[in-house]
Amino acid sequence: MIGGVCAALARRFGTSTTTMRVIFLVSCLLPGPQFLLYIALWILLPSESKVQNKAQTAW
Repeated sequence: MIGGVCAALARRFGTSTTTMRVIFLVSCLLPGPQFLLYIALWILLPSESKVQNKAQTAW
């Protein structure tokens, strides 16, 4: 909801956003750099408006 990372990943893998958010929350209980990965994806993934504009100009 904050950065749209889970929504973008859900769209990419064909799952619901709720499922992806639950997977992310459960993974945060495990040891590892999940929060840092979320921030990195937030920075690296393009915004939805840029993706839509690119798709419209491609045709």
